[in-house]
Amino acid sequence: MAFAHPEYLVSTEALAAELGAPDLRILDCTVFLRMAPNEDGKQRMVIESGHDYYQQGHIPGAAFADLVTDLSDPDARLRFTAPSAERFAEAMSRLGVGEGTRVVCYDANMTMWATRVWWLLRAFGFDNAAVLDGGWKKWTLEGRPSTTEVPNYPPANFEARPRPEVFADKDDVLAAIGAGDTCIINALRPEQHSGEASGGYARPGHIAGSVNVSAVHALDPQTNAYLPAEELRTRFADAGAETAGKIITYCGGGIAATSDAFVLRLLGKENVAVYDGSLSEWAADPALPMATSATAG
Repeated sequence: MAFAHPEYLVSTEALAAELGAPDLRILDCTVFLRMAPNEDGKQRMVIESGHDYYQQGHIPGAAFADLVTDLSDPDARLRFTAPSAERFAEAMSRLGVGEGTRVVCYDANMTMWATRVWWLLRAFGFDNAAVLDGGWKKWTLEGRPSTTEVPNYPPANFEARPRPEVFADKDDVLAAIGAGDTCIINALRPEQHSGEASGGYARPGHIAGSVNVSAVHALDPQTNAYLPAEELRTRFADAGAETAGKIITYCGGGIAATSDAFVLRLLGKENVAVYDGSLSEWAADPALPMATSATAG
């Protein structure tokens, strides 16, 4: 079984053959997250831009797309909130992304940062973008070339054409709970979905009525490449996505959720939205329903 939209995913072999193409823009989207204790001993999330790591070596021709600064809203209360159309367009224009170009996104982690940038590109009307299957991990495992040279792409004119429907807010999610035609999917790990691990959010567990399809478990642990289409389709079908009229994905802060949303688009699901605030917003509001469970998918 093949993906419905294979053009959204590019292999390392195919990208290697295209290096140096004048219309190609490769974006390293790496961000690092780690847990560290506060003074009171509670765990907190520490965010580090991958820019320093990028400077130590990256795919030839790759520019650095900084989600920590340029591609998030600096005035938002929550981390990694989608930026304004103007801010995003300015950042993409500086990176040489615009009419007549095509983009390949990758990262040095679990692909979710690359899918976040891919999702933002889609949210602002740019469709000629793909994600590198396996990312930096698979690229280096195969011994493919790297460089420390920073490309000098000519500035472009990125014209943002916002698609607000590809994001959901808490009111959308609240309305979807119990709605028979909407499937709410948690992309976090099973132990976070069940409530066994808090993940550093205000309350443990998951949004009431949601099901779990872990973004991490959609990848081959050896290469970080996505699992075969048939296996991914089965996982999402088992969660109820196959027959849903609409799907909303979420995670902790709208990042891993884009990996699930990306896979759903690969599989041909059209009506998919990412809850940008995710548990960072939801768990902090005691009026919003959450649940814990002993089992998670």
